[in-house]
Amino acid sequence: MDEAVALWSYLARDPLLWLTVTLLAYIAAERLSEMAGRHPLANPVLLAVILLSAVLTVTSTPYGTYFEGAQFVHFMLGPATVALALPLHDNFGRVRRTLLPMAGALLAGSLTAILSALGIAWALGVRGDTLLSLAPKSATAPVALGVSEAIGGVPSLTAVLVILTGITGAVVATPMLNALGIRDWRARGFAVGLAAHGIGTAHAFRVNSTAGAFSGIGMGLNAVLTAILAPLVVALI
Repeated sequence: MDEAVALWSYLARDPLLWLTVTLLAYIAAERLSEMAGRHPLANPVLLAVILLSAVLTVTSTPYGTYFEGAQFVHFMLGPATVALALPLHDNFGRVRRTLLPMAGALLAGSLTAILSALGIAWALGVRGDTLLSLAPKSATAPVALGVSEAIGGVPSLTAVLVILTGITGAVVATPMLNALGIRDWRARGFAVGLAAHGIGTAHAFRVNSTAGAFSGIGMGLNAVLTAILAPLVVALI
């Protein structure tokens, strides 16, 4: 036991340890998801978060220490967000043919995401910077953090809310859309990307390539619109 503790103390000093643990947790989560037949509840991101939380708890590792080693994953959020332009470019012809309904869905979805979060939280007694942190929860993380800081929210809290929103969207999207009888992969993907950003988009790509492409488009457009609407909504209310 003493040798195991000494080995862990040595490994814990290496910043690359936590990047490796993060990648291994996601690989394990992917494997578990496959074993579960890609059941919506067996979402790889959700499983990876649970595995990482268990490791951090068992090893008594502070989040700051973990983030120091795994911050390369955080850094890659920026390039990943910029890469959202690729699905839009590849499907520009299809987007142009459905531009009007997509614009209407984008505006309605973005406003609903912001107003419903603020309204429900207000009704439950949430106030101040905690309430403001909810406004950009459906935007992709890099944009949501910037918007949260700009409107007086708490970026770290917004980050947690963004992840929870994405996981929830990825879990409920397929059964909910099936129950609603929505069969158009473009509509399904766009709705998921708009509501559940990157985590939802990753799920959409697993289900159908067209849904994944339109989910990426919805995610990118909603990020831009949320950056515009959230400050305006907060200023009005």
